[in-house]
Amino acid sequence: MELLAPSHLLIILLIVVILFGGKKIPEVMKGFGEGIRSFKEGMSGTSHQTPPQPPPQQQPQQPAPPPPAQTPH
Repeated sequence: MELLAPSHLLIILLIVVILFGGKKIPEVMKGFGEGIRSFKEGMSGTSHQTPPQPPPQQQPQQPAPPPPAQTPH
């Protein structure tokens, strides 16, 4: 005895289409795929995102000029 027969899968698919609508299903599947990808990356310890950018080179800081001396009035 199979766990899910093809007719069962069609009924489940029909219910999903009725609940979410045709426009929402691609968004749901995209989120589901991103979740699986994130899980796999977490398990393997790698990431397919762009590598972190090196920090920008800092120019040597010049000391600020002293404030002008105030004369008593």
